[in-house]
Amino acid sequence: MHIKILGSGCKKCVALADNAQAAAQSAGIDFEIEKVTDVVAIAGYGVMSTPGLVIDEKVVASGRVLTATEIGELLKDV
Repeated sequence: MHIKILGSGCKKCVALADNAQAAAQSAGIDFEIEKVTDVVAIAGYGVMSTPGLVIDEKVVASGRVLTATEIGELLKDV
């Protein structure tokens, strides 16, 4: 599973990345996390408010930090 964190690398982006990692590890999923900081690439996903969370090229959240529990629920749906 490929997980992307969209954002500038701010504190919220780091927190989202940490929560995504914790959720994937807890679910026992083989995953890779990529941090996307390029504004043009972020806009290409249609995300105007960061941080954004992309799972397997599908934008699942933007503009807020999801908890590990919330991300875990999203991982089940993918």
